[in-house]
Amino acid sequence: MEWICEKVLNLRIFEDHEGKMNLSVTQIDGGILVISQFTLYGDCRRGRRPSFSDAAPADLGQALYRSFVEFLKNRTMNVAEGVFGAHMDIDALNDGPVTLLLDSERRF
Repeated sequence: MEWICEKVLNLRIFEDHEGKMNLSVTQIDGGILVISQFTLYGDCRRGRRPSFSDAAPADLGQALYRSFVEFLKNRTMNVAEGVFGAHMDIDALNDGPVTLLLDSERRF
């Protein structure tokens, strides 16, 4: 958990004055919105319906979610969160063509 939280806080994904991705959320005094999204764990490699067999059980998922949120809140002031397991409508503006996947199981 510590590894993934530190990665989120320190990943240099925001542009500097030269337009290069060189700044972290902490360096720009930004905020973090944490939303649980079970469907991101869907495995679509086989068949026509996503499999969620490898996802954590709800109680473990919620404990990990809470741990993640609390770790971030202890490190930065600007943390907002959704409701674990709830159906939520989120308005978001994506700025740029970048999508990143952080996989703590493949960190070495």
